[in-house]
Amino acid sequence: MKILVADNISKHAVEILHEQESWDVVFLPKKAGAKVAEEIRDADALIVRSATKVTPELLAGAERLRVIGRAGVGVDNVNLDAATQKGVVVMNTPGGNAVSVAEHTMALLLAMARRVPQADALMKQGRWEKKKLEGMELRGKVLGLIGLGQIGSDVARLAKAFEMQIVAYDPYVSSLQAGELDVKLASLEEVLKSSDFISLHASATPETRHLINARTLALAQPGLRIVNCARGELINEADLLSALESGLVAGAALDVFETEPPTNSKLIGHPNVIATPHIAGSTEEAQEIVGIRIVEQVRDFLLTGVARSAVNLPSVSPEEFKKLEPYIQLGEKLGAFLAQLAGERIREVRISYDGGLAELNTHLVRNAVLKGILTPALSQQVNLINAGALAQKRGVEVVEQRSARRATFSNSLGIGIYTEGESATGVGMVGVRGVLRILGLNDIDIEAPLRGVIICIRNQDVPGVIGRVGTILGDRKINIATFTLGRDPRVQQAIALVNVDNHVPDEVLQEIRAIPAVRTARVVEV
Repeated sequence: MKILVADNISKHAVEILHEQESWDVVFLPKKAGAKVAEEIRDADALIVRSATKVTPELLAGAERLRVIGRAGVGVDNVNLDAATQKGVVVMNTPGGNAVSVAEHTMALLLAMARRVPQADALMKQGRWEKKKLEGMELRGKVLGLIGLGQIGSDVARLAKAFEMQIVAYDPYVSSLQAGELDVKLASLEEVLKSSDFISLHASATPETRHLINARTLALAQPGLRIVNCARGELINEADLLSALESGLVAGAALDVFETEPPTNSKLIGHPNVIATPHIAGSTEEAQEIVGIRIVEQVRDFLLTGVARSAVNLPSVSPEEFKKLEPYIQLGEKLGAFLAQLAGERIREVRISYDGGLAELNTHLVRNAVLKGILTPALSQQVNLINAGALAQKRGVEVVEQRSARRATFSNSLGIGIYTEGESATGVGMVGVRGVLRILGLNDIDIEAPLRGVIICIRNQDVPGVIGRVGTILGDRKINIATFTLGRDPRVQQAIALVNVDNHVPDEVLQEIRAIPAVRTARVVEV
């Protein structure tokens, strides 16, 4: 068996591979003149860091490849679709650099509080100016964490040693989990208003892009200091610069930027900004850890077939996948739809498989549901392999029920998301020609296509609502594809699902909400 190590990993990691005496381990960095494209032809496993680009063309020449191991978190250099289509498992090492990133966060936070860069610069200029360098203690200050995953949790533990008070915003973390860290969960607005320091540890998604902007910064108390060792896209850099210039933000320490290397020289050069070149995870220890972890994962997969931290689809037979594929799509889309209607801090997800679906192996469908629910919130890639473990890690209880006879509709899938606030339940099915449909929402029968942009309206069951909604959308040139209504006569309430062809601006949604009979109105995209 041939193992191709294309990029530099630690010496100890390579030694683990050599423990398998029958394996031919090719360490490319020390093989003069060797090329990945040539060596991969008869390789069973490929181990890379970020330098080697695993393209469809490279994979096309890999005749025996079974697994790709990425020593690190990001897999942008690996074409996952091509690997999946070829039946190659791709694995990474999430969390391997968590301690390094957390420690760098604290280093930046301390450097801001004690004005270390300014002091160093003045000393190098031969200037002894103690009065200009008065700092502040961390003790008793409020640290607001936006994101309480593994790195955020590590930062919380370190900050506790400095006797800081910790508040956090993370809609996908339970109160129980936060309580174990002695962290108070709060809304984003509350975190911004109450914090002396803000540290970002959220993933980069359409929802979190420019989370820190002029509007959110206006909520903060003057003198806020911000640390970002997560993703550059989380901050609107122009708005941050304006806040620094006005004095609203007293300091910022940035390890990541919207464009890397950064082009915003005015922000980087601001006297109250500390900038480092995306080095939070770059430590000798972190590289040692990820190297050892990935070779152990590759070794175990080749010896036992156990895939840990896989980031693409599992290997299944073509016949089995053909039956499951439409329900995998249904589970992911219905889960994503309901997650946008449910409240924050998920406690429980209930999944029911009815009719013929109940007789299939629904493990992949279950994980597809969790993938749809969790993907918007997590920086780690959520897929059909790791979704269940990620839900468990975050304290989400998953309950499954099945009945081959109970279903009103054959092969229907039911999902309930129960949170500390508002919950959401729904039923869906795979219709004619594989079209995904909603059959019910919050115990109200309503049938609608599960696709595109949907305006979900809950209102009193009184005349005139449909007409008012149609008029508002028509006036704003928003085309209605379908408009379906479900009613609950017991409480005189109705739900409308309006599929539209256009983006729905916030001001249009506010007009709909202003209709007297409307209780809630949200835009959901699937």
